[in-house]
Amino acid sequence: MVNGSSNTSSTPPQLPPPAPTTITSKTPPPLPQLSEEQKVEIKEAFELFDTDKDDALDIHGLKFAMKALGFDEKKPELLRILRQHDKNEEGVIAFEDFFKVMAERVVNRSPIEEIHRAFQLFDDDNTGKISLHNLKRVAKELGENLDEDELQAMIDEFDLDEDGESILFYLLMNLHCFKVYISFTNFIT
Repeated sequence: MVNGSSNTSSTPPQLPPPAPTTITSKTPPPLPQLSEEQKVEIKEAFELFDTDKDDALDIHGLKFAMKALGFDEKKPELLRILRQHDKNEEGVIAFEDFFKVMAERVVNRSPIEEIHRAFQLFDDDNTGKISLHNLKRVAKELGENLDEDELQAMIDEFDLDEDGESILFYLLMNLHCFKVYISFTNFIT
């Protein structure tokens, strides 16, 4: 007996009703936010290596498309991606799945790594600098018709030690020229 009253009720205490259960949808999480340029970059890489135009990449196409986007994956990782996304067990990945895989990777890549990767595309002789020879090669590969004086002027702009090559390299041109921006401040040889 507490406070002069007796508890003789035989009814068990009432529990609160269970929280409503939510039915989880099988819709995938939203894709990471990509810029239009990044979306185009992924699409172009896929199309470039979808040589038979069947909207699917085999392991070789996947490897080179990923490499074109800056991801140099080893065979076990490529196989894992294929196994995870090969719905018909044909050894291929469809564009939609490739786009999802690459969207996540592209959004999460480091800007410093991007600058380094872009720099390496120019610095094919691994000198740590971009020479007139490097710039001529890239211009030719891109089909750009720039004369040697124009290319040298780009180098001279950031040739801090006046050795004819550039460590800090900045190119920003319209669609008819290079579409490259490199500001490589932390790369000193």
